[in-house]
Amino acid sequence: MSVSRYHCQLRQSAAERRAETHPLTWRLREDGAVVGLDEYLDKDGYAAAREVLDHQSSDDVIATMKEANVRGRGGAGFSAGMKWSLTMKGEGIPRGYLVCNADEMEPGTFKDRLLLEQLPHLLIEGMIIGGYANHSRFGYIFLRGEYVEAARALTRAIEEARAAGWLGNDIAGSGYDFDIALHTGAGRYICGEETALISSLEGNRANPRAKPPFPGQSGAWGKPTVVNNVETFCNAPAVMRHGAAWYQALSGELSNDGGTKLYGVSGKVAKPGLWELPIGTRGSELLERAGGMRDGRALKTWLPGGGSTGFLLPEHLDEALDFDTIGKLGSRMGTGLLTVINEDQSVLSLVRNLEQFFARESCGWCTPCRDGLPWTVKILQSLERGEGERGDLEMLDKLGSDLGPGKTFCAHAPGAAMPLQSALKYFRDEFERGVAHPPSNAHADPIPVGAV
Repeated sequence: MSVSRYHCQLRQSAAERRAETHPLTWRLREDGAVVGLDEYLDKDGYAAAREVLDHQSSDDVIATMKEANVRGRGGAGFSAGMKWSLTMKGEGIPRGYLVCNADEMEPGTFKDRLLLEQLPHLLIEGMIIGGYANHSRFGYIFLRGEYVEAARALTRAIEEARAAGWLGNDIAGSGYDFDIALHTGAGRYICGEETALISSLEGNRANPRAKPPFPGQSGAWGKPTVVNNVETFCNAPAVMRHGAAWYQALSGELSNDGGTKLYGVSGKVAKPGLWELPIGTRGSELLERAGGMRDGRALKTWLPGGGSTGFLLPEHLDEALDFDTIGKLGSRMGTGLLTVINEDQSVLSLVRNLEQFFARESCGWCTPCRDGLPWTVKILQSLERGEGERGDLEMLDKLGSDLGPGKTFCAHAPGAAMPLQSALKYFRDEFERGVAHPPSNAHADPIPVGAV
């Protein structure tokens, strides 16, 4: 056997081992280039779609997704199989749409970008499976407009898939018709809410809609519509190829949730990055993979999954990073990308920065969000300058409550309230120091401005 052939076999066996443990990323190239159609096919690409179209019913696909417990990777963690089972189907029901939310506007989040730019065919295959399960006739990829490289990769991949018969009429001779279009949005955070995304896709202002009816009954252009995140769809091929039990086993004893997760770390760490790990991996392991805190500074606090999640403390790093565990700690796993804050940074300044973002990104549809978020920002700015007034913290407490779940039209304001409420819970002394004439038991030193 030649040396080159021997090394080729070694690389192949290593790839096969990674395929068993890293279903999302094992196909990635070492040089970071896009995995084109030919290479994707060589790496078991579209095998799951062919198997589903040839041998399974839509109900079979949904049952497997539910059994695997594939929870939505966009932040909410709702069961993808359950969502698909709620789509209106049957005699006389028009075939609807499948929409991939690739907007990725959550502060501190960059996981979908990796898949979009380097593995576009994995997303297309996942959407074919999702479209078949939901009786959809057409799919849209709603992409953040700033993701220019992702748009290029997706455009080429869609053309390749269509030319090869993986999109269009009678996919792979199965009799199933499904095609995909790429839609680049204007870059609005509110489009992370599925009904606001649908409104924007239709060419309207990105305002959320009342539910019910849910999109699965009446979504885009009044047809049944399913909206899922990029990473969620990208899990479908491996689940259908290897089965629910295999997918569940990937997390082992770490979590009751199934599969792996794209986790990341950003902030003042030595090596910010992104890793595919079993869901339920501890935050301490992620921080270790990121090389620890930069410049030897101590960890002060961290956000577990983007700007709309609640702050947690260093001792919480030993907890499993899954949806239920982080929820019990009073936060949300969200997108699973940690943002770490060191001992020198001001939580007050960080929260002010986040609330400015959320206030700007509000669609203005409901009063608590439209008026409450700017009011919150004004109070935080006053505290940051050391010009706060007595009662400001109590007002922030009330605003946080008024912006909470069930009191606004959609989840935008509750998401904005979570970092505010958790910061007041854990770091109230920083806010108190921003009051110009504080009570006698409060610290007098003002918070340094711009210390984010």
